[in-house]
Amino acid sequence: MTAVAASWLPLSTGERSVAIEVLVHGPLSRTELARRLDLSAGSLTRLTKPLIESGLLIEVPEAGTPAEVRQGRPSQPLDVVAESRSFIGFKITEDMVYGVVTTLRSEIVARHDRPLAGHDPAEVADLLAEMTVELARGYPRLAGIGIGVGGFVQERAVVGESPFLHWRDVPLGELVEERTGLPVVVENDVAALVEAETWFGAGRGLDRFVVLTIGAGIGYGLVLGGRRVPYAEEDRGFGRHWIIDPNGPLTPDGHRGSAVSLLTIPNIRYQVQAATGHDHTYEEILALAAAGDPMPARVIDEAGRALGVLVAQIANFAMPQKIMLAGEGVGLMDVAGKTVEDTIRAHRHPLASPVDLETRVSDFHDWARGAAVLAIQVLVLGVAEV
Repeated sequence: MTAVAASWLPLSTGERSVAIEVLVHGPLSRTELARRLDLSAGSLTRLTKPLIESGLLIEVPEAGTPAEVRQGRPSQPLDVVAESRSFIGFKITEDMVYGVVTTLRSEIVARHDRPLAGHDPAEVADLLAEMTVELARGYPRLAGIGIGVGGFVQERAVVGESPFLHWRDVPLGELVEERTGLPVVVENDVAALVEAETWFGAGRGLDRFVVLTIGAGIGYGLVLGGRRVPYAEEDRGFGRHWIIDPNGPLTPDGHRGSAVSLLTIPNIRYQVQAATGHDHTYEEILALAAAGDPMPARVIDEAGRALGVLVAQIANFAMPQKIMLAGEGVGLMDVAGKTVEDTIRAHRHPLASPVDLETRVSDFHDWARGAAVLAIQVLVLGVAEV
């Protein structure tokens, strides 16, 4: 498979700013674009000309304006050519790989999933290459691949540590590039999800935004000034050392009362099994709790209070305009939503503004889409640090 070069690269700093503004917020008139970027009309013309000539941007008719009334090119809004390139995004879990193809504006146009038979890095890379061939059918203008992994990722190429895959120092980007011929970006899966939501989702246009995920683990991403805040400890046990209740339950590895011990799916299942002697799925535990079964109801109620405390503390310290709750564990809100809301209020100042908590019921294709957005940012637009 041969990579398709993005013909508009390399972009200058000014061209990149214009391209990102139009990609995220377009179509935009030249007047609005110049205002947003604080540019003169002449500077904007100089920056947009190569972007239009390369095919990244296009002039589109102004909505609702008859053709005979338009006053030439300056009045025509600019937009990106969303279908000019396609991108593949992968989300790797412990037992599955979820794949998507997206447009330049991150719309998912194809999906393909495969079970993960093992965790050998070479075999996983082989599987990703096979899936790339399948996903590429009908989408020949691929510009790159993004891969999201639960774990610590270095230089957007090497999985330094992934407890779910039992990996250390795996050069996943290089392995997949060798097999596909396409440029590859690897990133922590929560970081990729945060980028996607910041550019194209719940955090679009917000100055301060938080993504909190609950599921197999707990993930956290903070956006300040409209940009994700990267940090060295990304996905190295967030929540494991955030103590919610010092007298709370123990996890199998001995942590007591942390956000992880109270909120993650494996530990909720562990608590119920330890108390009842029966192993239930997470969905079964939620159903039993909703039906009033005492022990599952107690565990889920504790989880709801833990989530409320966590959200309140994030709101108190980060002061976000919105917190998006996502992940495979968000079904907790269906059963313990009132407990969560009551606990948030109890841990906030009585006059504090209500927390804008948006629950995103989604699947792992959204996480794969996040990885594709990283590919868009890094490989196409040349964003070095997002």
